[in-house]
Amino acid sequence: QVQLVESGGGLVQAGGSLRLSCAASGSIVSINAMGWYRQAPGKQRELVAKITSGGSTNYADSVKGRFTISRDNAKNTVYLQMNSLKPEDTGAYYCNTEGGLLVGGTWFRGSWGQGTQVTVSS
Repeated sequence: QVQLVESGGGLVQAGGSLRLSCAASGSIVSINAMGWYRQAPGKQRELVAKITSGGSTNYADSVKGRFTISRDNAKNTVYLQMNSLKPEDTGAYYCNTEGGLLVGGTWFRGSWGQGTQVTVSS
């Protein structure tokens, strides 16, 4: 029904910046909250940032002041601007939605993207 495609990951030196994008495709009317999670090797997946359909945001303490989440509802896309990157930000970053409404009035469930790798070298 709804697919998420992430882009923008890569290798960057500490102190650098990256911008991740996640586009949702499908016959979408609206999407509930969207977010970014990350998973480092050997660790559990954790919330990085989340944004509601109305634009309210929340961030993990470790990224506050460095990362900014935003969304373009017309494009069904969520972004994550990452500045002042640190080696501990390294991991696979996953886009997530908490479901939403499709054309025709059907609700769709939350879903995950395939992940994009971010590697920060020291």
